[in-house]
This record gives sequence, structure tokens and C-alpha cells, in this order.
Amino acid sequence: MLYLLAEWLNFEGIFNLVRYQTFRAGATLMTALVIGLVIGPRFIDMLRVRQGKGQPIREDGPQSHLAKRGTPTMGGLMILISLSLAVLIWMDLRNPFIWAVLAVTLGFGLIGFLDDYDKVTKSSHKGVSARVRLLMEFAVAGVASYLAVSQINTFLYVPFFNNLGLEMGPFYYVFAAIVIVGAGNAVNLTDGLDGLATMPVIIAAGTFALISYLVGRVDFSSYLGIPHVPGAGELAIFCAAIMGAGLAFLWFNAPPAAVFMGDTGSLALGGALGAVAVSTHHEIVLAVVGGLFVFEALSVIIQVFWFKRTGKRVFRMAPIHHHFEQLGWSESKVVIRFWIVAIVLALMGLATLKLR
Repeated sequence: MLYLLAEWLNFEGIFNLVRYQTFRAGATLMTALVIGLVIGPRFIDMLRVRQGKGQPIREDGPQSHLAKRGTPTMGGLMILISLSLAVLIWMDLRNPFIWAVLAVTLGFGLIGFLDDYDKVTKSSHKGVSARVRLLMEFAVAGVASYLAVSQINTFLYVPFFNNLGLEMGPFYYVFAAIVIVGAGNAVNLTDGLDGLATMPVIIAAGTFALISYLVGRVDFSSYLGIPHVPGAGELAIFCAAIMGAGLAFLWFNAPPAAVFMGDTGSLALGGALGAVAVSTHHEIVLAVVGGLFVFEALSVIIQVFWFKRTGKRVFRMAPIHHHFEQLGWSESKVVIRFWIVAIVLALMGLATLKLR
């Protein structure tokens, strides 16, 4: 909105700053952060009043979690509101990548909201059936994949090699949708402890803000040997909005959490990261940067697969963060150590930009 106004005024005077993506990225981060901090207290009070008992806590989970009964969920709505407003204020709304990523963010957020609403109203942790939820997720991801991939080519670029791409043709659209859905559900599985998913999402968003900016610049992408995607630089501003909204939410989600993100937030943020990765042709790098989310998802897959075939468990409890809780790690120790892992993985992901 402000970008279009500044362009109409020919970027004269102070409006010349709006021309620069780096300025708008910083402004977007601060805007989302301030909006989130301002609406947070009243929003949490509203959720507490409307939900009563809050998010249902699994009886078969770690016993320490039973003390969290009564904590409201759907805090992801705070993230979506502050993120969306910041994006609409500062971004170039004519950019097709923005609408592709925003479609995933809001679409997955709606799916997560329906799941959270079902859990709260029925006082059950089951929510919407997995089959129905996946169908809705792939429908949203399919539309977003079409919007994003129609702006780029259908090559899958391999990190560590200079502009090495595998032509996937029409299958790339399917692959893109799988990446988006997989990222959304991986973050969703990680969201099991106070602050556990939020900070790694912020770290990953910061990493992809830099990647988006570099990919959108023909000079930097040529120097680094990475694919150049015209217009992808605007996604750096979107990633900054995720960071700002995530930091505001973390203020209230810090242990002991005043509100839970719920599927509303975790699905939306994970899907957004997946959509950004597809739009910038860095899907494989997402698996490195978001390796923590991948590991969480794999722990569930391995646990279910092995238990169904042998009746035995590989981990004491899945996802993997519960396994470490069962080993005697305190919740704060698990969260902080996982944050450290997320930082290391982000640095490894950034290293792929030069090691080609």
C-alpha cells in the first residue's frame, strides 16, 4: 500500500526510502512486531474467555504438561493478523509471489483454525481428520504452486553445484505442493513445547529473507551461482513480517506460555516457509535450514512405522522433543538446545550459497 503510494509520488523526498527492499524489510518487521505486542493482551483475554478450558492436553503425554490446562490456543491468529497487516502496508502488492505465499499462509491458517476449533469445542485433541485436513492442504498448496511456479521455471536446483538444475516438467507443480504441505505439517509437529517452534521459524524466516533478497538480485545471484528469480526479492519483506509477528507472539508464548500457537499458527508458518522456498528455487536448502522440523516429522514417521510392524517403539515418545523430556531433560533445556540446533542448521543452509 505504502509502496504504491510512494511510486505514485515518484519516490520523492522521504518516500524514496520505500524504494529499497532492505528498508521495507526492516519497517515490516517492526510493524508486525508492534501490532502483535499491542493486540496481544486483549486478544489473549478474549481467547481465554471464549475457550474456557483452553487447549485439550493429552493424558498420554508428558505428565508435566498437565499443568498447562486452561491455557488458550489459536494464538496463531495474532500472528496472522499482525503479519497480514504489515505485508499489506509495506509490500508491492502487484508481485505475484506475494499472493502465492499469502494464499498458503492464510489458507493453512484457516485449516489450522478449523482443527483448533474442533478440538476446543469437543474438548478432544483429535480435531479434524487427517485425511480431510490433508485434502484441504493440498488444494491450497496446489493453487499456490500454480501461482508461484508459473512465474519461474520447472527446474529443481541442487545446492553445492553452480546452477545445476534438474528439469521436472509438470511434476514440479506436484513437487512444489508436497514441499509446502510437508513444511506446514513438519512445523505443526514441532509445536509441542512453549517457544519450541516459534524461534526456529523466526530463524528460518531470517535465513530465507537473505536468500530471497540474493535470488532477486541478478548481480548477487550471478556471483553466487544461484538461480535468479526476478521479483523474488519482495519475499524478503514477507519473511521479515514472519519474524516480527513471531517475535511478538514469542513475547506471550515464553514459558510459562500465556497462549498456545495452535495449528492455526504452526500450519500457516510452516506452509509459508515452504511457499517461499518453492518461489526462490531453494526447496532442498529448506530441508537443511528447517532440518529441525524435518527431524521432528521423521521421528513421528519412524515411530509409527516401527510400532505397527514390531509393536516396539524406537523413541520413548514422539515427536522427538517428547523423547528428550522422557529422558529427564527439562522443557526449557529441550527448547533452548533445539534453538541452538536451528541456528547451526541455518548457518549450514547459508553456507550452501557459496559452496558451489
